[in-house]
Amino acid sequence: MSTLFELVVKGGPVMIPLVGLSVATIACGLERSWFWYKFLSQEKRIVHDVLEAARYDLDKAASIAERAQDLPIGRFLLAPLKLKNASAETFRLAMEAAGDREFAQMRKGDKLLETVVALAPLLGLLGTVTGLINTFNNLNVGGGGTTEQATAAAAGIGEALITTAAGMIVAIIALGFFRALVSLQSQQMDYFSNVGSELELIYRQDWYEPALIEEDKEHNVLTASGVGHGS
Repeated sequence: MSTLFELVVKGGPVMIPLVGLSVATIACGLERSWFWYKFLSQEKRIVHDVLEAARYDLDKAASIAERAQDLPIGRFLLAPLKLKNASAETFRLAMEAAGDREFAQMRKGDKLLETVVALAPLLGLLGTVTGLINTFNNLNVGGGGTTEQATAAAAGIGEALITTAAGMIVAIIALGFFRALVSLQSQQMDYFSNVGSELELIYRQDWYEPALIEEDKEHNVLTASGVGHGS
């Protein structure tokens, strides 16, 4: 810890915002890691239970999804299932709207990491420039120079190298987190699309279309009964 503190001190004032960016990056990475761990560890079980229940009881499927409302997949599945006697189009639109909300939640932290990736190397470069300026200010060109001047010049070079390395390290860590999150988000968008299509198909085949057929039969019976009575 003391060595790290010494590096920060040697890096000069530019290290202060770099340390802040590194703390923000690590905090964001840990928060997102916990979010995805909870999500992915329960997702497949919830999807399986909801889809199985939806084949014979929509209310039970909605109840299962409701118990998983703390997870994106639970809220996504609950949105269409809580509708009453919805048309197939309304059912699909409810899923799409819920999916858009959940994808926005999944992208939380992306802007922060993108900012760190862009800003950290620039701060490192700024530290390099200020360190070199200090180096040249402490050089006595042609005058021989003293030991103190040489030490100060070496400190300026050290500041330049430390800030450059720190900026690159912070940016690399942030980029690693960002690419991992983007990959997970892309996979989930495909998975949500597949799950949504399967749930919509179940709703259409097992509930919506049979209800339409039953309504047509009742209508035909009433029509025939009316014709017979009139004749």
